[in-house]
Amino acid sequence: MENPVKVDPINSLNDFVIKFANVNGTGSASANQMFAKSIFRMGIPISPKNIFPSNIQGLPTWFEVRVNNKGYLGSRGGVDIAVAMNPQTYSQDVEEISEGGYLLYDSTWKRNFNREDITIIEIPLTQLCVDSFTNAKQRALFKNIAYVGALSPLLEIEYEVLEKLISEQFVSKPALIEPNIKALNIGRDYVLKNLPYPLGINVKREDKLKDKILVSGNDACGLGAVYGGATFCSWYPITPSTSVAEGFEKYASKYRVDPQSGKNNYISVQAEDELAAVGMAIGANWNGARGFTATSGPGISLMSEFLGLAYFAEVPLVLFNIQRGGTFDWNANQNSTIRYSFLCLCFTWRH
Repeated sequence: MENPVKVDPINSLNDFVIKFANVNGTGSASANQMFAKSIFRMGIPISPKNIFPSNIQGLPTWFEVRVNNKGYLGSRGGVDIAVAMNPQTYSQDVEEISEGGYLLYDSTWKRNFNREDITIIEIPLTQLCVDSFTNAKQRALFKNIAYVGALSPLLEIEYEVLEKLISEQFVSKPALIEPNIKALNIGRDYVLKNLPYPLGINVKREDKLKDKILVSGNDACGLGAVYGGATFCSWYPITPSTSVAEGFEKYASKYRVDPQSGKNNYISVQAEDELAAVGMAIGANWNGARGFTATSGPGISLMSEFLGLAYFAEVPLVLFNIQRGGTFDWNANQNSTIRYSFLCLCFTWRH
């Protein structure tokens, strides 16, 4: 097969799609969210999305951010910048990049991607972290922060914004602030010293998000449950619904604690399985509390017996079904890819 004809790099301001390809369980989620927040803090509309199969640690996961000056939130299709950190999915990730796009990868182990129509950005992230940190766990975790730092000059993200985000994220663990900023600077300094920057794709501060906040759908569901009067949550861990319960517990610990006694006016229980989780929620509602549970497709199937009970006994129940929707793609040479959308299916409290 002939190599594609070389084309001019994409040039775009505040309008692009970037996709991070990572390995589940390596701490990439917080780094990717930090990247998204930094663009948002610069007043530029964004739409970030987790794209991850229901898998265990060590398998592929993705995070896509659409940056759009007009505030478009839907998936555009195509990828302008790919940050490929998982060799297991290299072929898929590189194939998705639009002509004239950019690929940033960990060149500690150099690869030939056989594409002449994209710009390859080589940064030896693993080697940089090995040289800078002695702790093996830190080396793996900080590699993600390092590529966020590298993207700072490449896309002209304001460094001060990233530094502030790190300080905010680890305000309760101040000992982690300095090493995270060090990791940020490792990637940033490498680009400043070794690579041409910025890219043709970059960002510039806007003022379009004055009264807006950046929140995930699951986190918003947790907050909504608190404002809806919920005092009881029972749940069993399942991708991608677990953070609904975590969101509820986070906000309830702020807004459902008696200021006089310091006692919690809420309960959050991790059940032993899905059937127990919905059974607890039904029991709480039957006893007069406002209780709910959260799950996803397979969990709904496992809850079916008690859902029938709630229906026929006319017991009020709220169930968040954080559904796995979208596309499923499988062939002999690729891992399956499941795109998740965050949907909410509820029975209503009828108090």
